[in-house]
Amino acid sequence: MKVLEVTNVDFALRQFILPLLRGIRERGHEVVGVCADGPLLAQVRAEGIRVETVPMSRSLSPGAQLRAFLALLALMRREKPDLVHAHMPISGFLARLAARVAGVPRIAYTCHGYLFNQPGPWWRRYLAIGLEWIAGRVTDVYFNVSAAEAQDARRLHLARAPVAIGNGRNPERFRPDPQARLRIRAELRTPPERTVVVIVSRLVRAKGIPELLAAMADLDAELWVVGERLASDHDDSVEPDFASSRLGSRLKRLGYREDIPALLAAADIFALPSHFEGLPMSIVEAMLVGLPVVASDLRGVREQVVDGETGYLVPVRSVAPLAAALGRLAANPGLRHAMAEAGRARALEHFDERQILALTLDLLGL
Repeated sequence: MKVLEVTNVDFALRQFILPLLRGIRERGHEVVGVCADGPLLAQVRAEGIRVETVPMSRSLSPGAQLRAFLALLALMRREKPDLVHAHMPISGFLARLAARVAGVPRIAYTCHGYLFNQPGPWWRRYLAIGLEWIAGRVTDVYFNVSAAEAQDARRLHLARAPVAIGNGRNPERFRPDPQARLRIRAELRTPPERTVVVIVSRLVRAKGIPELLAAMADLDAELWVVGERLASDHDDSVEPDFASSRLGSRLKRLGYREDIPALLAAADIFALPSHFEGLPMSIVEAMLVGLPVVASDLRGVREQVVDGETGYLVPVRSVAPLAAALGRLAANPGLRHAMAEAGRARALEHFDERQILALTLDLLGL
């Protein structure tokens, strides 16, 4: 079979879809990645996986979306795939409609988070629901990464039989690593005894960067910020928040990194005070590595973090509760260790990439 895996940008293809591309190829099928062009595609192509680029846009511009749709339609008519598997809200909508028009025999979709569950004006919420409903009529296999959003799909009749497939990472790659801890701390000139809080995310306000910087102000700990702002991100910059933070040398901005397992293994606490999420992959990674997690009390996150057992859940856009949770963990190594052990055990049981990939491929008929 020939499979087209369609997403929006190179970051998503590299960070989220690549394990699925590998899995499809390992089962003996031809697979093609499809997304907007970008520098991270070189890493995917280096593995011998073909990637075709189309002018995807993470905006609601009618002209931009029409261009993307026509490019997808032309690509599908040329490639004649047996299956199109789409990801992300806008690219998922366009790819499913293009697949239907092109006569693709089987159409699948993975929802990584609904736009209508994100903050925004009322009209965008209802537009997002309408688009999801339309695309759901032509979708044969429908996945949600979180159980909560699979319930939304059923409640709003967005799909005939949504499956909460989950998110996962490979525990052989994401694991406790004492050697990496020593190496990374030496590289970053962080003393072995210093408590380190780490966040791995895009540098956008919706990931709670301003709240985290404020919560860390009076904490006796170092903050590592891993990630960058994507060219396609539209919300306000967080650079003013970094510029006005009181962390001084306790703030280390590490940019985009490929050695995420080692960086996590070198830290002590993972934080993700997002304003909205689906089922964050970064929390899965942190739990597998063995870090207690402090994150926003959101529906998808509640499926990962057990409050008081594997970490703490705090109110969205809050500073004081976030600071209190981080401070409690920073001051108590024994508590950190207990929560880390419980979190890793939970991640191994529920978020093993190998199990999730196998189930996904089976349900796709591959």
